[in-house]
Amino acid sequence: MNEEIGPSTSSCSNSAKEPIFVRPRREPFEHGLLPIPKLIFSDGTATLGPFKEKFIQHASASSSPLRIDADGISQVLQISIENARLVLDTLAAVLPSDSDPLVTAKPGDLDSVGADINDLILFLYIQSYKRLLPRTHKDSAAVADVWPSTSAFDGYLSALSPLQLVRSNSRRFTPSQADEEAYQLSYLQKHMANLLALLAESVEGENEESLVLTLERFEHLGFLIQFGEKGSEAPLSQAAPFFANSDPDMPAVPVPASQVHDWILQNITAALENISERIASKENGPPNNSDQDVAMADACTSSFKGSSGTRSPSIVEGISKTSIVKQASDLKGSSVKVLNCHDSVIYILAPLRYATVYGCSDTTIVLGAIGKAVRVEHCERVQVIVAAKRICIANCRECVFFLGVNQRPLVLGDNHKLQVAPYNTFYSQLEEHMNQVGVDATINRWNEPVVLGMVDPHDSLSHPAGVSDVQAESATCLDPDQFTNFLIPNWFGSESHASTKHNPFPLPKGYTASQQKNHQNLGEIKKALRDLHLEESRKRELSSALHIYFKDWLYASGNIRQLYCLQSD
Repeated sequence: MNEEIGPSTSSCSNSAKEPIFVRPRREPFEHGLLPIPKLIFSDGTATLGPFKEKFIQHASASSSPLRIDADGISQVLQISIENARLVLDTLAAVLPSDSDPLVTAKPGDLDSVGADINDLILFLYIQSYKRLLPRTHKDSAAVADVWPSTSAFDGYLSALSPLQLVRSNSRRFTPSQADEEAYQLSYLQKHMANLLALLAESVEGENEESLVLTLERFEHLGFLIQFGEKGSEAPLSQAAPFFANSDPDMPAVPVPASQVHDWILQNITAALENISERIASKENGPPNNSDQDVAMADACTSSFKGSSGTRSPSIVEGISKTSIVKQASDLKGSSVKVLNCHDSVIYILAPLRYATVYGCSDTTIVLGAIGKAVRVEHCERVQVIVAAKRICIANCRECVFFLGVNQRPLVLGDNHKLQVAPYNTFYSQLEEHMNQVGVDATINRWNEPVVLGMVDPHDSLSHPAGVSDVQAESATCLDPDQFTNFLIPNWFGSESHASTKHNPFPLPKGYTASQQKNHQNLGEIKKALRDLHLEESRKRELSSALHIYFKDWLYASGNIRQLYCLQSD
């Protein structure tokens, strides 16, 4: 066990042709960060070590000595019980194992089920991470006329809207997936010694105390790293030479933490070198369809990037003045990112684990069923329609969210004029997709937002000075009289056996009454038109006038583009 251990090249999957590199798990970094000051520790092990001991002491008195409930988290970290519940809910969204009790628990049982203490410590440690945010599209000249030059909210807190903050920042590029992966790996490389120290156990050696990792403790690193495209599906120990051949009938011998540290750093170094080579070859070679940076679409062509592997997100980027629809067969990964889209309608009708909407404006985005988490950030005048376990909304303006969500929506950052409303659509496979990812139609907490602070310490964009303790602006409920159903045409004609025929989320009384009133008014108008006693020539004139007004509305609203674009698909 003392020989030098090189980067893993697992023999179980074509390793002779291409080595299997370590990868960061994106989910904790993209969906697992909470802007709660008391959760952010700059001194790593100095604070979290004692906190771990307190968690263990608190849990030892309960029936689950390795798990800590919401009350224990609240007491140890000195945060409100509401924030402790938010910690559990967020952790549940980013855990790698779907069999963990926190993941399988019903929404109302999260408090009592609690979190594994080792997972919780890793979750708290990475709260010090600062995200590498997407920037403006590389073809800045093509989008110069898209974004307003002044904000409707000039003079409130800053002269720039969230989108303008993104686009005026000094770093004028959109990080690719490789950029983000390298950034996350570099963070893990810097902090791995501390992370291992928090997981390790102390043992008495010949001359001094040393740290060792058991197989069970080592597996918790799967929260942050994995190997290969499907790394999260297999135990991390299968890639590690010091645990790979352990006798299943005998407890694995603990391994010195220093040895684990050396092995992980060697793998991270090899992975970073591989990423650098890939980026360099892209920059020096001819452009190809696999490039993550996609040019902005001008008409009815879509900028859509299917994932190269099962763990990479599918990308919809730079869509402008068009409409696209994507089904499950079009998406190879379990997550999707909709980036920098403008004045378009985007349908992602698939069962997914994660979804991100970033930097979009004047766009309607329909997401299918999202089993883990949705994040919508730096958007203006966007409508998002989604059935999901949970959603986070950050730094958005004049957006409307039609939600079917099992957990309370999280609202944070510099938001203005947000509105929430109950879910308002369906498509034939919706309930089938919801069942696949575990979204419960009987629970909808769309109108119970949790509001956190104005400033997100994980966001590297500039913020107004002096507002760190200011609460973010919450969302108001859409007036029932303004609520309408959104119709998704069945373009593909695919009716499954358990085809969804209506909105699976029940509407609240006020919205139901408004719908009934609208239907009644429409019926009265139809009856009045039928009862008109007109000559045939006058009837034709009336019919022609109605068609002209409808056609004018299609052009004025931009909906005519949907008809042409989706027809051409």
